[in-house]
Amino acid sequence: MIDLTKLYSYKDSFGYFALQLMYPEKLDFHPAFLEEAFSPDHPGYNHVHTYWTLMQSFSLEEIQESYAATFDFQKDCALYMTYFKFEDAKERGQMLAKLKLLYEMFGLEMPEGELPDFLPLMCEFLYAAEWLDNPDAPENFRMLIAILEDGTYHLLKALEKNNSPYFHLIKGLRETFKACAEQEALSQ
Repeated sequence: MIDLTKLYSYKDSFGYFALQLMYPEKLDFHPAFLEEAFSPDHPGYNHVHTYWTLMQSFSLEEIQESYAATFDFQKDCALYMTYFKFEDAKERGQMLAKLKLLYEMFGLEMPEGELPDFLPLMCEFLYAAEWLDNPDAPENFRMLIAILEDGTYHLLKALEKNNSPYFHLIKGLRETFKACAEQEALSQ
């Protein structure tokens, strides 16, 4: 289970993750975005700072080329979180439909032509949605977080193998989820 109150406290960082996982633009790398989204006690702080530092050594054109080469042309680095598990199976279509319904339930309109398992969109949803007072949130977020954890696990492994700076960004995202996991009471 995920602690939704704790997850909510990291909303700003999900906005940052969404921004960094979209096609790069010059303003995306302004240090103010990083400073606003991550305090030193944030669970993903060190990983995201490593990512940011690595990205500073590249020109915008190099970053854009790296983004396209990584996420657009490497099947194992797809930003579609259900793709790793289902590829194009019927079950994937069912998961996509459930995700779309979840977004609509919390007031998010799907962008035209985008699939609901697109990682930047999923992060944007966590940034924009208001779920704290919604009694249906715990049940509905269980599926969302399971998809994110599964998809980012596979993505992280592929990025690590490719020695990509994006590895550190995804590691920071996963550390954020890990910090929000409710710990089961240990039986004595």
